Amino acid sequence: MRTAIINWIKSYYLIDGKFTEQAEKAYNADMIWWTLGLFGGLLVASAIVWYVSRFILLQIVHAFAERTKATWDDHLVNNKVFRGLALLSPLAFLNYFLTIVFFHYDGFLKYSDKLVTVLVIFVIMMIFNRFFNGLRDIFKEVPALKDKPIQSYSQILKILVSGILMIIVLSVLTEQSPWYFLGGLGAISAILLLIFKDSILGFVGSIQLSSYDMVRVGDWVTVEKFGADGDVLEINISTVKVRNFDNTITTIPTYSFISDSFKNWRGMQESGGRRVMRSIKFQIDSVKFATPELMAKLEKVELIADFMKERQKEIDDYNKENGYEGTNSENGRHQTNLGLFRRYVEYALHKNEHINHDLTVMVRQLEPTEFGLPLQVYCFTHEKNWQPYEDIVADIFDHIYATIHKFDLEMYERPSGSVFRQN
Repeated sequence: MRTAIINWIKSYYLIDGKFTEQAEKAYNADMIWWTLGLFGGLLVASAIVWYVSRFILLQIVHAFAERTKATWDDHLVNNKVFRGLALLSPLAFLNYFLTIVFFHYDGFLKYSDKLVTVLVIFVIMMIFNRFFNGLRDIFKEVPALKDKPIQSYSQILKILVSGILMIIVLSVLTEQSPWYFLGGLGAISAILLLIFKDSILGFVGSIQLSSYDMVRVGDWVTVEKFGADGDVLEINISTVKVRNFDNTITTIPTYSFISDSFKNWRGMQESGGRRVMRSIKFQIDSVKFATPELMAKLEKVELIADFMKERQKEIDDYNKENGYEGTNSENGRHQTNLGLFRRYVEYALHKNEHINHDLTVMVRQLEPTEFGLPLQVYCFTHEKNWQPYEDIVADIFDHIYATIHKFDLEMYERPSGSVFRQN
């Protein structure tokens, strides 16, 4: 074809059917215009080839994707993998015809060949990146992999393939062996480690997070250092995205989940319940032995009526056996208002259908402080979602607060300025 085109151009300069010396001079003088014209025509033809090849390829692919029930082909189409493949046709067309366009300028052929080769490599790099994006979306639909850091693996593959292809580009441009550049990487490894420190740490962090199953997509995590408290949206090679419960997004370096502490609530969500651990603080001077009047009033409370009778019989038997009767009764055992209240709350929790009774249910007294005597409620609710859980806890403590006065107890409340002014 090259010879045919040259002969076709020379035919315009023939004199009496012969290519004379005068015709050759005119031919050489006009060669630059012929070259530019052919090059412009080649660019237009390449654009047409690209448009036609893309149209045909996409029509075939779309028709195939619509007929299949599988979704993997849809993800490849959505990530424009086949559009990238269509770019190879005009580049192959361009590479072939450039040798014809610059037939009179052999020096340009070497550089044009390098240019097209580099363009082909960049297109291949783009195709690989889009393909890995498609694989990412495909694997995200696999139930067993939904909570895995697929994005991290996809980015790692992109970096590896792009790095290899960039070395090949340098090899083409400099006409050096790829091993030459690989050997040079060792000499500048310290600089590369400094430049790509965050990426390397993120890569190591994402691998460790996945290997040790520390964080999954969808986990509820709390990272106090970064003010994050919400669900993990995405795990990639450099960052972990957390959607907080106020709908803000916190971006955390991946390696921070390895180097710093954080709280993952997955164990709670997979367990039988969510823990309630809250204390009520009482005025210590309101704690006293239960008077006969208080005992008579509390015997009407169904939850602890039987307990009071059994405990009082036990105490009476103990006091009688040890001689703590009459004038010596002050040294014996007695029921207290706080003890009765503690039992009341414990029985109320056991009656509550929202409490998981297969797990620990306990009401315990903590060490007194300058802020009063704490009584801690420790149990687990069946409900683990935030809002209904808070409603259940609020209902429990609403009932507790409303009942305290019946036991002649007083909650601790730090005095305010108005209290001191009144006094």
